[in-house]
Amino acid sequence: MIPSRSIALIADDHELFKAGLAAVLKDELGFDEVVDVDTLDEAIERLHRHPEISLATFDISMSGVMNVASLQIVRQEFPYLQLAVVSGSDSREDILKALSIGLNGYVPKTMSIDDVVSALRVIKSGQVYVPPLMMKPEPAMSSPPVSYPHSPEIADPAQLTPRQRQVLEFIAQGKSNKEIARILSLSDGTVKVHVNALFRTLGVHNRVSAAAALNTFSRP
Repeated sequence: MIPSRSIALIADDHELFKAGLAAVLKDELGFDEVVDVDTLDEAIERLHRHPEISLATFDISMSGVMNVASLQIVRQEFPYLQLAVVSGSDSREDILKALSIGLNGYVPKTMSIDDVVSALRVIKSGQVYVPPLMMKPEPAMSSPPVSYPHSPEIADPAQLTPRQRQVLEFIAQGKSNKEIARILSLSDGTVKVHVNALFRTLGVHNRVSAAAALNTFSRP
Protein backbone atom coordinates (compact mmCIF):
# COMPACT_ATOMS: atom_id res chain seq x y z
CA MET A 1 0.00 0.00 0.00
CA ILE A 2 1.31 3.44 -0.96
CA PRO A 3 1.83 5.59 2.16
CA SER A 4 -0.26 8.76 2.31
CA ARG A 5 1.51 12.04 1.63
CA SER A 6 1.74 14.58 4.44
CA ILE A 7 0.30 17.93 3.36
CA ALA A 8 0.25 21.36 5.02
CA LEU A 9 -1.62 24.52 4.04
CA ILE A 10 -0.44 28.13 4.27
CA ALA A 11 -3.10 30.86 4.10
CA ASP A 12 -1.28 34.16 3.64
CA ASP A 13 -1.28 36.86 0.96
CA HIS A 14 2.44 37.66 1.23
CA GLU A 15 4.15 35.67 -1.53
CA LEU A 16 7.72 35.92 -0.22
CA PHE A 17 6.73 34.84 3.27
CA LYS A 18 4.70 31.92 1.91
CA ALA A 19 7.72 30.70 -0.04
CA GLY A 20 9.92 30.84 3.05
CA LEU A 21 7.37 29.12 5.29
CA ALA A 22 6.76 26.42 2.68
CA ALA A 23 10.50 25.67 2.65
CA VAL A 24 10.48 25.40 6.45
CA LEU A 25 7.50 23.04 6.43
CA LYS A 26 9.14 20.78 3.84
CA ASP A 27 12.79 20.89 4.86
CA GLU A 28 12.45 21.10 8.64
CA LEU A 29 9.09 19.48 9.42
CA GLY A 30 9.06 16.82 6.72
CA PHE A 31 5.88 17.68 4.83
CA ASP A 32 5.74 16.16 1.35
CA GLU A 33 3.57 18.94 -0.06
CA VAL A 34 2.57 22.47 0.92
CA VAL A 35 -0.56 24.11 -0.50
CA ASP A 36 -0.76 27.91 -0.37
CA VAL A 37 -3.76 30.23 -0.73
CA ASP A 38 -4.40 33.97 -0.47
CA THR A 39 -7.87 34.20 1.11
CA LEU A 40 -10.05 32.58 3.76
CA ASP A 41 -12.48 31.31 1.12
CA GLU A 42 -9.68 29.60 -0.80
CA ALA A 43 -8.43 28.01 2.40
CA ILE A 44 -11.85 26.54 3.22
CA GLU A 45 -12.19 25.26 -0.36
CA ARG A 46 -8.79 23.53 -0.24
CA LEU A 47 -9.42 22.01 3.17
CA HIS A 48 -12.68 20.50 1.92
CA ARG A 49 -10.97 19.26 -1.25
CA HIS A 50 -7.94 17.80 0.54
CA PRO A 51 -8.97 16.19 3.85
CA GLU A 52 -5.45 14.77 4.12
CA ILE A 53 -4.12 18.25 5.05
CA SER A 54 -3.01 17.86 8.66
CA LEU A 55 -1.66 21.32 9.51
CA ALA A 56 -2.77 24.79 8.40
CA THR A 57 -1.39 28.23 9.21
CA PHE A 58 -3.36 31.46 8.82
CA ASP A 59 -2.32 35.10 8.68
CA ILE A 60 -5.02 37.22 10.30
CA SER A 61 -4.39 40.20 8.00
CA MET A 62 -5.25 38.45 4.71
CA SER A 63 -8.42 38.88 2.68
CA GLY A 64 -11.58 37.52 4.30
CA VAL A 65 -10.24 37.64 7.86
CA MET A 66 -11.45 40.48 10.09
CA ASN A 67 -9.59 39.28 13.18
CA VAL A 68 -8.61 36.10 14.99
CA ALA A 69 -12.26 35.30 15.72
CA SER A 70 -12.85 34.84 11.97
CA LEU A 71 -10.88 31.60 12.21
CA GLN A 72 -13.43 30.08 14.57
CA ILE A 73 -15.36 28.81 11.55
CA VAL A 74 -12.27 26.90 10.40
CA ARG A 75 -11.78 25.39 13.86
CA GLN A 76 -15.41 24.27 14.03
CA GLU A 77 -15.54 22.94 10.47
CA PHE A 78 -12.24 21.03 10.72
CA PRO A 79 -11.95 19.97 14.38
CA TYR A 80 -9.05 17.52 13.87
CA LEU A 81 -6.85 19.92 11.90
CA GLN A 82 -3.69 21.25 13.56
CA LEU A 83 -4.51 24.94 13.15
CA ALA A 84 -2.35 27.94 14.00
CA VAL A 85 -1.99 31.65 13.41
CA VAL A 86 1.30 32.83 11.91
CA SER A 87 1.00 36.59 11.91
CA GLY A 88 2.85 39.88 12.03
CA SER A 89 0.75 40.86 15.04
CA ASP A 90 2.15 40.11 18.49
CA SER A 91 -0.88 41.51 20.29
CA ARG A 92 -1.64 39.73 23.55
CA GLU A 93 -5.36 40.06 22.80
CA ASP A 94 -4.92 38.30 19.46
CA ILE A 95 -2.90 35.50 21.05
CA LEU A 96 -5.39 34.97 23.88
CA LYS A 97 -8.30 34.97 21.43
CA ALA A 98 -6.60 32.38 19.23
CA LEU A 99 -6.12 30.08 22.21
CA SER A 100 -9.64 30.68 23.52
CA ILE A 101 -11.28 29.53 20.27
CA GLY A 102 -9.27 26.32 20.26
CA LEU A 103 -6.40 27.00 17.86
CA ASN A 104 -3.23 24.98 18.35
CA GLY A 105 -0.97 27.97 18.65
CA TYR A 106 0.03 31.48 17.71
CA VAL A 107 3.37 32.18 16.05
CA PRO A 108 4.42 35.84 15.63
CA LYS A 109 6.36 36.48 12.41
CA THR A 110 8.83 38.52 14.46
CA MET A 111 10.29 35.30 15.90
CA SER A 112 13.58 33.88 14.59
CA ILE A 113 13.46 31.07 12.02
CA ASP A 114 14.70 28.56 14.58
CA ASP A 115 11.97 29.58 16.99
CA VAL A 116 9.31 29.37 14.25
CA VAL A 117 10.50 25.85 13.41
CA SER A 118 10.34 24.83 17.08
CA ALA A 119 6.86 26.34 17.44
CA LEU A 120 5.52 24.56 14.37
CA ARG A 121 7.00 21.27 15.59
CA VAL A 122 5.02 21.64 18.80
CA ILE A 123 1.84 22.40 16.84
CA LYS A 124 2.41 19.54 14.39
CA SER A 125 2.71 17.13 17.32
CA GLY A 126 -0.78 18.09 18.46
CA GLN A 127 0.27 20.24 21.40
CA VAL A 128 -0.59 23.90 21.94
CA TYR A 129 2.12 26.49 21.37
CA VAL A 130 2.09 29.73 23.37
CA PRO A 131 4.73 32.32 22.37
CA PRO A 132 7.25 33.33 25.08
CA LEU A 133 6.06 36.94 25.05
CA MET A 134 2.97 35.78 26.94
CA MET A 135 5.24 34.92 29.87
CA LYS A 136 6.29 38.56 30.23
CA PRO A 137 4.43 40.88 32.62
CA GLU A 138 1.48 42.49 30.90
CA PRO A 139 2.11 46.22 30.29
CA ALA A 140 -0.29 48.80 31.64
CA MET A 141 -3.07 49.29 29.11
CA SER A 142 -3.40 52.70 27.51
CA SER A 143 -6.57 51.70 25.68
CA PRO A 144 -9.40 49.19 26.23
CA PRO A 145 -8.69 45.62 25.10
CA VAL A 146 -9.90 44.56 21.69
CA SER A 147 -13.13 42.57 21.82
CA TYR A 148 -14.21 39.91 19.37
CA PRO A 149 -18.00 39.56 19.57
CA HIS A 150 -19.19 36.17 18.42
CA SER A 151 -21.55 34.98 21.11
CA PRO A 152 -25.27 34.46 20.50
CA GLU A 153 -26.10 37.55 22.57
CA ILE A 154 -24.65 39.79 19.87
CA ALA A 155 -26.98 39.97 16.88
CA ASP A 156 -25.41 42.67 14.76
CA PRO A 157 -24.45 41.99 11.11
CA ALA A 158 -21.63 44.53 11.52
CA GLN A 159 -19.73 41.79 13.37
CA LEU A 160 -19.72 39.53 10.30
CA THR A 161 -16.80 39.26 7.92
CA PRO A 162 -17.34 40.93 4.52
CA ARG A 163 -18.01 37.54 2.90
CA GLN A 164 -20.49 36.52 5.59
CA ARG A 165 -22.29 39.84 5.20
CA GLN A 166 -22.45 39.24 1.45
CA VAL A 167 -23.90 35.75 1.97
CA LEU A 168 -26.43 37.16 4.46
CA GLU A 169 -27.62 39.73 1.94
CA PHE A 170 -28.26 36.95 -0.58
CA ILE A 171 -30.12 34.95 2.08
CA ALA A 172 -32.32 38.01 2.68
CA GLN A 173 -33.07 37.98 -1.05
CA GLY A 174 -34.34 34.41 -0.72
CA LYS A 175 -31.45 32.73 -2.54
CA SER A 176 -30.47 29.15 -1.73
CA ASN A 177 -26.95 28.00 -0.86
CA LYS A 178 -26.54 26.59 -4.36
CA GLU A 179 -27.55 29.90 -5.93
CA ILE A 180 -25.20 31.83 -3.66
CA ALA A 181 -22.36 29.43 -4.46
CA ARG A 182 -22.93 29.93 -8.19
CA ILE A 183 -23.03 33.73 -7.91
CA LEU A 184 -19.88 33.92 -5.76
CA SER A 185 -18.03 31.12 -7.59
CA LEU A 186 -17.67 29.13 -4.37
CA SER A 187 -18.41 25.52 -3.53
CA ASP A 188 -21.66 24.62 -1.75
CA GLY A 189 -19.56 23.50 1.22
CA THR A 190 -17.83 26.87 1.60
CA VAL A 191 -21.14 28.73 1.46
CA LYS A 192 -22.53 26.36 4.10
CA VAL A 193 -19.55 27.17 6.36
CA HIS A 194 -20.25 30.90 6.03
CA VAL A 195 -23.98 30.41 6.62
CA ASN A 196 -23.35 28.41 9.81
CA ALA A 197 -20.84 31.00 11.01
CA LEU A 198 -23.17 33.94 10.48
CA PHE A 199 -26.00 32.06 12.22
CA ARG A 200 -23.75 31.66 15.27
CA THR A 201 -22.68 35.29 15.21
CA LEU A 202 -26.25 36.55 14.94
CA GLY A 203 -27.56 34.04 17.47
CA VAL A 204 -30.18 32.68 15.07
CA HIS A 205 -31.08 29.18 13.88
CA ASN A 206 -32.64 29.67 10.46
CA ARG A 207 -32.54 31.82 7.33
CA VAL A 208 -35.72 33.74 8.15
CA SER A 209 -34.30 34.93 11.48
CA ALA A 210 -30.99 35.82 9.85
CA ALA A 211 -32.73 37.92 7.21
CA ALA A 212 -34.79 39.60 9.92
CA ALA A 213 -31.59 40.53 11.79
CA LEU A 214 -30.19 42.12 8.63
CA ASN A 215 -33.39 44.06 8.01
CA THR A 216 -33.48 45.26 11.65
CA PHE A 217 -29.96 46.66 11.59
CA SER A 218 -30.34 48.10 8.10
CA ARG A 219 -33.08 50.47 9.18
CA PRO A 220 -32.04 54.13 9.54
